[in-house]
Amino acid sequence: MSDIILNLDTALHECPKRGSEGSKKHQRFVRRRRFLEKKGFLKQKQLPPESALPKRDASHRGRGVDRERGKKRQKTDSQGGQGGEGKEGDFVRGPKMLPKENATRSSKTPGPRPCSQPGVLAAPSKTGSGSAKPSGTTNNCSTGGLSQAHLWSEYESGLSAAAMVLPSKMVAIDCEMVGTGPGGRNSDLARCSIVGYYGDVMYDKYIRPVDPITNYRTRWSGIRRHHMMNAVPFKAAQKEILKILSGKIVIGHAIHNDFKALKYFHPKSATRDTSKIPLLNRTAGFPENESASLKRLTKQILHRDIQVGRHGHSSVEDARATMELYKVVEADWESYLASCPAQD
Repeated sequence: MSDIILNLDTALHECPKRGSEGSKKHQRFVRRRRFLEKKGFLKQKQLPPESALPKRDASHRGRGVDRERGKKRQKTDSQGGQGGEGKEGDFVRGPKMLPKENATRSSKTPGPRPCSQPGVLAAPSKTGSGSAKPSGTTNNCSTGGLSQAHLWSEYESGLSAAAMVLPSKMVAIDCEMVGTGPGGRNSDLARCSIVGYYGDVMYDKYIRPVDPITNYRTRWSGIRRHHMMNAVPFKAAQKEILKILSGKIVIGHAIHNDFKALKYFHPKSATRDTSKIPLLNRTAGFPENESASLKRLTKQILHRDIQVGRHGHSSVEDARATMELYKVVEADWESYLASCPAQD
């Protein structure tokens, strides 16, 4: 029997290494993956530790070997960091989305409630989460430069069960008339004064009627001939006055006479006539159905004398007195109006 000789090589052979091209490609993929993870576009994944990758300069990480390609990518990175769309390797980076937390927080930010009357801010709801719910209207009210917290504090202190009228949306008006036509029987506007909620004068001008003046009525109006020398023509004054009254709550005493002289009709829901507020008569101790004069109401409630002396009435003084009388019953009167449907 012939001998069989086996030639066995028992030496261990090393596994063939990956080509340099394949390892570089994989390293490049890992770097891209990490870059997208840092930017929040991909979820973090178990990747080889960064120490396993060849160490390179941090400023050139994620770029190609070629120097010119590195410069181009560096320029693209800088553009992408400023909010535009940039590239890193072969991937495109899009604009980031807003965090859900911020979006939710901004959507739940409470604002002033809508209102049905100009210059009225409805009270906040005290049920549920405490956020104000709209009352079904779509017109938002301007706050007139006042903070919401300030408005709510005023609401809690005075207007406990009603809508609150913003001071910036309230004006008081008073007009003085002269006589025109035969015997001065017709009443035409000769002076108009408008004051704000705190008595600041917003408008006060002498006005020249269209028809010639036949009776100045100086005893009551305080108008004299020399006041008409530099007076504003009626048409020009009418435009100026109506521009101020637009969108405002207008307060006056027997205000229908002032509107008639202005040849103007203001919405009834935005008008407050102190001669027709029973609460004022009740406060003064007068019969509720009596149309008391401004002078009597001011004397009885404010303990002040107006319309005295020989110089006639002052429309600024009368407008301020009207505003102060209204503020005495403002909370109760606005509560009553808020419970009644607006009628124009």
